[in-house]
Amino acid sequence: MHKQKTLANSFSLKGKGLHTGLEIQVSFHPAPENHGYKIKRVDLDGQPVIDALAENVVGTQRGTVLSKNNIQVGTIEHAMAALYAFGVDNCLIEVNAPEFPILDGSAYYYAEELQKAGIVEQNAPRDCYIVKHKIEVTDPETGSSLVILPDDKFSMNVLISFDSPVLSNQFASLNNLSDFATEIAASRTFVFVREVEMLLQNNLIKGGDLDNAIVIYDQMISQESLDKLADMLGIPHKNVQHLGYVNNKPLVFDNEPARHKLMDLIGDLALIGKPIQGRVIATRPGHKINNQLARMIRKDIKQNEVQAPVYDPNNAPVMDINRIRELLPHRYPFLLVDKIIEIGGNYIVGVKNITSNEPFFVGHFPQEPVMPGVLQVEAMAQTGGLLVLNSVDEPERYSTYFMKIDGVKFRQKVVPGDTLILRLELITPIRRGIATMKGYIFVGDKLVSEAEFMAQITKNK
Repeated sequence: MHKQKTLANSFSLKGKGLHTGLEIQVSFHPAPENHGYKIKRVDLDGQPVIDALAENVVGTQRGTVLSKNNIQVGTIEHAMAALYAFGVDNCLIEVNAPEFPILDGSAYYYAEELQKAGIVEQNAPRDCYIVKHKIEVTDPETGSSLVILPDDKFSMNVLISFDSPVLSNQFASLNNLSDFATEIAASRTFVFVREVEMLLQNNLIKGGDLDNAIVIYDQMISQESLDKLADMLGIPHKNVQHLGYVNNKPLVFDNEPARHKLMDLIGDLALIGKPIQGRVIATRPGHKINNQLARMIRKDIKQNEVQAPVYDPNNAPVMDINRIRELLPHRYPFLLVDKIIEIGGNYIVGVKNITSNEPFFVGHFPQEPVMPGVLQVEAMAQTGGLLVLNSVDEPERYSTYFMKIDGVKFRQKVVPGDTLILRLELITPIRRGIATMKGYIFVGDKLVSEAEFMAQITKNK
């Protein structure tokens, strides 16, 4: 199991705000386990904190804006993308303005500072959102669609399309997050000259210039109009004779706009609060539809506090029934684990197939066979015992005994034909022969029961 990560050291960046035009400082600090991303407005009384989560997004026009208790912070997506790509789970961010600085319009400087600061592993396990079936969001009005498919890692394909002779169709992909720093981070945001006046009228891009955005000139207008726009932005006049890109710095990549849209999508999906295992296919993505997908996933996470482990019956078990019999003293009709499919330092995943021949169905109940809840608890306990006994020498000389059972919940019936997936994890390290565990049982993707255990491991006399 992977562990959570945070920064090894703090770092700060200063720059102009894209929409406010303010001079802004943003600082990134290490944070404790299970902290997530939190943003503190240090310029306000009480220094309020906003959780960087999808449900707190209140604005998606030309950037992602978070709000909590009427306190806002925007233009966060580039920083979020960099934190996510570098595998940072926990970070406290302090900013002295209602938005992050735009810097050069990319995530380049965030990535550079993250590399310098370093990333450290923490003790808590890292919880991942595993995509187990197709998830799709569409917007018929814009033609936008986002699809996530099951995969064994996180990857992303992005297609953008504009009615423009300069920027029409572009494609970008990222198959490994380790390539983010070199392939994606330097990609800058972009704007069409024909949009600038409208954006300024909407109180946006006050801090925009030719150094922090790709500016696309795709409709001829008079030099007088171009000079007027330059004056509105407070930037020098530029004589433009041909359609194309009018930046001071040339494109970093031929498909830089598509790569930037990919970066924005990573930053917006970072707000689900967990890393994703799945392939994202995006057609004409934007902050609005990105947030719709992130909210959908957040809703699923809330409804299913813990995800079911992935079970492929074609894979060989890491512990078969013969090994289980070597470790556990239980025998028919009380051995309630068939095989172990995954085991780590502090967790284990087992399988129990429920057939109509189980002896307890004779009396529980003859007309409606249901697996007793106490036996589900016993199956969890036996699975947890395998985790403990697998780590000691001469396991046949040890036994585990219940000391306490807490928080038992039964969510749905277990009946013949069900395959139970049992996941047990240590809540705390084993000390003085005492093990405390949290157990879950799933049938398919549905959680059917859960409990917490305290057990004592003793040597047989």
